[in-house]
Amino acid sequence: MVESINTKVDLVVDATSYLGTAKYGRIMVGDKGFEFFNEHNVRDFIQVPWNELDYVLASVMFKGHWIPRFAIRTKKNGTYTFSAKNPKKLLRCIRVYVDPSHMVRSLTFLDVLKRGIVGLFSKRKKAK
Repeated sequence: MVESINTKVDLVVDATSYLGTAKYGRIMVGDKGFEFFNEHNVRDFIQVPWNELDYVLASVMFKGHWIPRFAIRTKKNGTYTFSAKNPKKLLRCIRVYVDPSHMVRSLTFLDVLKRGIVGLFSKRKKAK
């Protein structure tokens, strides 16, 4: 059994981790960090202490009425993507421990396309 890094738990929510294949489990937000525990495999877990967390990226749709998924970017280990049963409540709970300037909206599909097209044309001008 895995030990939790938290001494006090603020919120526990059913969630899905998208690290590789989709894994169902629970997200626990506490005083020491963010944790995801898999329901079926006890050894499959993700623990991120608050001092290791760099950014929280939220995919926001319909002007904030729906948040289908969010990602946690760490300083050393990369990005972990999750979806939760109640993402607004979860992100508000995370905001207590993370600086609100490090909680950002992810780019939309059209923003990604626009950046790609602008990048193509700006590279051609620099090459000449």
